Amino acid sequence: MKKVIVLVGPTASGKTKLSVALAKHFHAEIINGDSVQVYQGLNIGSAKIKEEEKEGIKHHLLDVVSPKNSYSVYEFQQAVRKLIHDIELPMIVGGTGLYIKAALYDYEFIEEKRDLHFEESIKDLTNDELYEKLIQLDPHIQIDAKNRRRLSRAYEQALLGHPRSEKIKKDELLYDALILYLDLDRQILEQRLINRVNHQLDEGFIQEVEALMNEDIHMNAIGYRELENYLKGLSTLEEAKQSIVSVSKKLAKKQKTWFKNQMNPIMLDALSPNLLSDAINHIELFLKG
Repeated sequence: MKKVIVLVGPTASGKTKLSVALAKHFHAEIINGDSVQVYQGLNIGSAKIKEEEKEGIKHHLLDVVSPKNSYSVYEFQQAVRKLIHDIELPMIVGGTGLYIKAALYDYEFIEEKRDLHFEESIKDLTNDELYEKLIQLDPHIQIDAKNRRRLSRAYEQALLGHPRSEKIKKDELLYDALILYLDLDRQILEQRLINRVNHQLDEGFIQEVEALMNEDIHMNAIGYRELENYLKGLSTLEEAKQSIVSVSKKLAKKQKTWFKNQMNPIMLDALSPNLLSDAINHIELFLKG
């Protein structure tokens, strides 16, 4: 089986710096595993790696699609699997668990093809009415009945004869994967998140969100939605900052639980003075095995 190194963990845990050091040491190429960083122009808010930070390491799946378009888990899965096949030593780095697991494990998705007239046909239905229609076609589906986008997509798939509940999801790895998780104390993580938000604002995060809004692009991603609310006058800047940190902390807690339960990673102390050497040792043993 093809060997794949995977480095995951919460925002501000130090994945980017460590991944570059590891890639240099092992002559690996890095595949982005963050669902926001695939979009062009979402640089500051997603903490996308800068060109000078790459230190000559080849990075893949950054800036591959306009934020005016969607990029599905299926598209990510297919792109990553091709890269894994083509790269001698691939290293996936990110925090979007579902995307990473879909690429590595035996998940089967139905390729999505949108009907341009579909949204028009359901625009007058309430979420409750849409949900009732959906469960008539796909009675076993489990879905957030308040999420309009997911409801409409699931209903469209059901109408096409592809009930979402029948999608195949298996827990078998397709690759020989070493999964490393960067763990960070919650109080230290909170301070890092505060520092990161302040740094992003200094770099022009507000202007980045303004530019997107001017293009009628509204990203439902942490940081972007909070600053959009601020720019709309729905909150103060301080409230937006506090919300970004709070939501990021909650996400980090969920990420840790999810990765531990779903992918059984090796846990690494992000603050250990021996972090790099510990990670190198794990990878060397993995590559020899």
